[in-house]
Amino acid sequence: MEINRNIIEPLIKWKERRFRNPLIVQGARQVGKTFILKSFGQKYFDSTAYFNFEKNPQLSQFFQQAKEPKRIIENLSILHGSKISPGSSLIIFDEIQENNDALNALKYFSEEAPEYHIVCAGSLLGVALSRGMSFPVGKVDFLNLYPVSFSEFLSTADPNMFSYINSIEKIEAIPDIFFERILEKFKQYCISGGMPQSIISLLNEGVNLCENVLLNIINSYKLDFSKHVENKDIQKINYIWESLPSQLSRENKKFIFKTVKTGARAREYEDSLSWLVNAGLIYKVYKSEKVGLPLSSYDDLSAFKVYANDIGILRRLSNLKPSVLADGNRIFSEFKGALTENYILQSLICQFEEVPRYWTSGNKAEVDFLLQIENEIIPVEVKSNLNVKSKSLFYYREKYKPSICLRYSLNNLQYAHGIINIPLFLSDFTKRLV
Repeated sequence: MEINRNIIEPLIKWKERRFRNPLIVQGARQVGKTFILKSFGQKYFDSTAYFNFEKNPQLSQFFQQAKEPKRIIENLSILHGSKISPGSSLIIFDEIQENNDALNALKYFSEEAPEYHIVCAGSLLGVALSRGMSFPVGKVDFLNLYPVSFSEFLSTADPNMFSYINSIEKIEAIPDIFFERILEKFKQYCISGGMPQSIISLLNEGVNLCENVLLNIINSYKLDFSKHVENKDIQKINYIWESLPSQLSRENKKFIFKTVKTGARAREYEDSLSWLVNAGLIYKVYKSEKVGLPLSSYDDLSAFKVYANDIGILRRLSNLKPSVLADGNRIFSEFKGALTENYILQSLICQFEEVPRYWTSGNKAEVDFLLQIENEIIPVEVKSNLNVKSKSLFYYREKYKPSICLRYSLNNLQYAHGIINIPLFLSDFTKRLV
C-alpha cells in the first residue's frame, strides 16, 4: 500500500525547472522522506543513486578530498555501481546533516553542475544548523514534508470520499450520509495519526499493530535524544517530551516549566525545548501581544503553547486507548480538546507553511489561533463537539472587527454572520474555502 502524498507535485515542478538548486526535503523522523524520494526517483527518473550519510559515514571522504562536482560524481558512480547521468539520474543524499562537507558541496553543484538532480533529506538538519553548522545560503531549495494529512489519509482509505471533498468549491452543507462516512474515517485517522507506517498498519492489520508501531516510533525518538544530545540535556528533553499531555490538558494550555518537573526554571530547560522544536517534534505557538501586521512582530516570547508534531504521536504518548473510538465523539474532547487543537494546528501549518499565534485578553477571552493570510488576520476557534457558543470569539469580534472568522467543529460546512464553520475533517481545504 502506498499513500498518495501532496509533495509529489512540487517535486515534479522542481525536476522540470530549468534553473534549479539542489533540493533539501526537511521533516521529522518517520514522516516518510526516504520512501517518497525513492518513489519519486523510481517513477520520474531512469535511475536513482541513494546514499545515506548516517549509515555510511565513510562517504565523507569523497567530499573531504574533492570539491569539484565532476570528481565527486565519478566516485559516487563507482560506489553506486553504475554511471550517474545528468538529467536522467536522481541523486539522493539521506541524513545529510551528518556530513558538513557534503552539505557545503551543494554550493558547487548549484554553481558548476546544475544539470544534476540532487535531492537531500534531513531529519535533524534544524538541530545541526542551530549548533553553528555552516550552510550554503542561497544555493539550495527547500521543501517540507509533514506527517500525512487527513486528506492524504482519506485518498488511500476511501478514494471515493476523497474525490467528493476534493471537488468542493463553495460553502454548502455536506450530505449527512457523506458527512458521517468521512467522520468515521477521521476518527480512524485520530488513532493512527500521520506517520505512514502507523497508517498502513492500521488499514492493513488493525489497531493493535498500529499501537505497537506508534510506540516504536516514540521509542526511536527517545533514542535520538540519547544519540544526538549532550548527556546533561537528555533527561531534560525527556521531561519536556513526556509532559506534553499534561501541558495540553490544562485549561489555557500555556506551557508551564514547573509542569515539566517540580522546581524547573525556564533558563534550565530552554535549550532542551529548542532542540525538540529544531528536530521538528513539537510546535511552539506564541501568544500575540497585539493583533497587528505582521503577526510575528508582536510575539510575547514569554508566553507560548507547545503541541506535538502529530496527533497520533500525541494520543499514544497520552496513553489514550483506541477503544475511545467506540464512545461516540469522545475522542475529540479528551483532555480538553487537545487532540482536536493539535490536529487543526498541523493542518494549518501544512497549508500556510507558518506556525499560527494565539491571543488572550487577560481572563476575559482567548482565541485558539490567529492566522495571517496575506494582509488579513483571521481568528480561528476550535470546537471539539457540536456546541459552538463562544464568548471569546464574540469578544474578539467586537474588539477587532475581523472581516471573517474561522470555526472548526463537528457541525456541517456553512457560512453565517461572518463565520465560516468548517467540519474538522475538512480543515485541509481551509485555504481553498477562505
